[in-house]
Amino acid sequence: MCRHLAYLGPPRLLADLVLAPRYGLLRQSYEPRDMRGAGTVNVDGFGVGWYRGDRTVEPVRYRGDRPLWADESFAQIARVTEAGAVLAAIRSATEGMPIVHTACAPFTAGPWLFSHNGMITGWPGSMAGAAATLPVTDLLTLDAPTDSALLWALVRHRLRAGVDPADALVEVVGSVGAAAPGSRLNLLLTDGRQIWATAWGHALTTLRTADALTVASEGYDDQPGWQPVPEGYLLWGGASGGARLRSIADIDQVTRTDHREEVR
Repeated sequence: MCRHLAYLGPPRLLADLVLAPRYGLLRQSYEPRDMRGAGTVNVDGFGVGWYRGDRTVEPVRYRGDRPLWADESFAQIARVTEAGAVLAAIRSATEGMPIVHTACAPFTAGPWLFSHNGMITGWPGSMAGAAATLPVTDLLTLDAPTDSALLWALVRHRLRAGVDPADALVEVVGSVGAAAPGSRLNLLLTDGRQIWATAWGHALTTLRTADALTVASEGYDDQPGWQPVPEGYLLWGGASGGARLRSIADIDQVTRTDHREEVR
């Protein structure tokens, strides 16, 4: 199914976020704690994206088609690279989909980093209608012929049209969920200043401290403060201030109401 994590806060070594934690993505690659029946390991590649300096430039991205523990080059980079905005993911490929580095999140365009934890039922037939809404060039230039790459194309198309990131994720989850019932659509998006994430069919948790926000498939340690994101909700927030929740359930209400709850 995959596992992912996004962090905003004071600069930290990539190794301290991805490799070192007791239950971090490194361990989740071979011993995840909450896959909810969707596979047992996440060994079909990984990716990490991060923002430099004041985050006004496009993010840096590193991807590989090997298990996270098998890439010593990334481990060396992670031990000397600090960032205050990071999105990382490990991959468990859906049966029949290619195991190539271009299929690994994060996907990127301009200031954005994006990840998908889950799967689309009935792929690819169930997505014919959704794919038809995209420009042909977007389909011809997908990173890989996978459900996650198509989801990114659908989100990116809306972002380019000026749709608010929260609404873009809710629209995609709503339309894909309707066309392919039973899909798992945990989407994770950042521009280096805010994080947006959906909980739709799989686990999602968040950790808020005085100066940082972490959103992850699984908590990377046992410290108090991790809070599960309710099923069927969108969460968004920055490094400071409270993260907020909005229900995805009332899809037709998205542009007419703004139901929000604060996560402290």
